[in-house]
Amino acid sequence: MQRCCPPAEVASDRFHEEASLFKAIADENRMRILATLASAIEDVCVCDFTGALPLNQPTVSHHLRILREAGLVTCERRGTWVYYRLAPGAHERVESATRAVFAQKVLA
Repeated sequence: MQRCCPPAEVASDRFHEEASLFKAIADENRMRILATLASAIEDVCVCDFTGALPLNQPTVSHHLRILREAGLVTCERRGTWVYYRLAPGAHERVESATRAVFAQKVLA
């Protein structure tokens, strides 16, 4: 194949962990959940998300499960309700993943 310019140096890093994390975040409703938990002073009941999001309860639970499996949120059952909070280090993990992908170019 004829090239139009010198070949670009393609990143050799593997981004499996970063991609998994971004997949978990890559939904508008999951972003709303994370933003709510990040700014909340107290734990947030699942009923608050069910009442505020344009989703039915099973779908809200599905989104929360994805965030929980990604290690971004934690939960605690209190009676019949489940309360959620941002997982310790979640913000730092997202920042670190972003930095890994957008690493500064080193000039020679």
